[in-house]
Amino acid sequence: MSVICFDLEGPLATQDNAYELMKLFPGGGKLFGIISRYDDLLTLEGKAGYEPGDTLALIAPFLVYHKIKERDISTLARKATLTGGAAALVSRLSAQGWNVFCISTSYEQYALHIAHRLNIFSQNVACTSFPLDEISRMLNKEDFRPLEAIERDILSILLVNDDWIKKQLGRFYWEELPKTNMGSLLKQVRPVGGQRKVEALKRFAQARSHPLSDWVVVGDSITDFKMLEAVDQAGGLAIAFNANEYALPYATMGLASTHIYDLWPVLESWKKGKRSAVEKLVKGKEKAGGNGDRGHFHWLAGIEDIAAPLDIHKRIRRIVREEAATLG
Repeated sequence: MSVICFDLEGPLATQDNAYELMKLFPGGGKLFGIISRYDDLLTLEGKAGYEPGDTLALIAPFLVYHKIKERDISTLARKATLTGGAAALVSRLSAQGWNVFCISTSYEQYALHIAHRLNIFSQNVACTSFPLDEISRMLNKEDFRPLEAIERDILSILLVNDDWIKKQLGRFYWEELPKTNMGSLLKQVRPVGGQRKVEALKRFAQARSHPLSDWVVVGDSITDFKMLEAVDQAGGLAIAFNANEYALPYATMGLASTHIYDLWPVLESWKKGKRSAVEKLVKGKEKAGGNGDRGHFHWLAGIEDIAAPLDIHKRIRRIVREEAATLG
């Protein structure tokens, strides 16, 4: 049986759920953009114990403070737009005997709902546990004072640069917040991003007796690059779909398209002849070129200059993901 694992946000659903949650209260969009940039900076500098996607832990205090509930996450999941062709692709994969998995940084209330809409079994999903309602009940006004101050600072500043973000948010998250009840409670939130995605994939691989060399994985962002890299180096197939600059360099191949169903011929080739068959197909499609906003393929393994494919991925990423395209 062939095995494939999708990231959720990007490949299967167009929205960024955490961003949409933050926009439920005034100024939340700006707050999320700055916290998301802080996540990128911590990842790029290699902060010990920090994984890309830990944004979902960093925004949790603000969700609690603004009385966001688990039902709000589920409501957004019901309204979320699926990526073009996602439902058809997953349906055909399942019909053809593929075992379909999903590893998502998203909160469980969102990821499991989207997976259910796509008929992906819940036992095949790894995502971020988030007992939001339980956390909310354990906090009081004193715990929120540092949040009120940093939120006021962020929303009042007109020009924000990386140095300001690192200094202000560094003090807030690693000095002020740990002194409150929020600090200890947030240790419960362990987003499934970065190396934790690799660990989740390895657990699935071991349970199904499929080494990483058997896997196809599909990702698009900074939370996926370690998973893409692990599978590519193992000899599997790591696919960057409408990817940003943090994910594209670590993939075996790329597809930029408004329709993820365009991957079907690639997956058929993988099933028949593994990586060599895919390389032949993708290089042929790359030479032929895409058609408008569909079917732009690139063979990425072994190339050093990704500037040209990255431009195409960024363009189509903006079309498919709209506001979420600007996030790491």
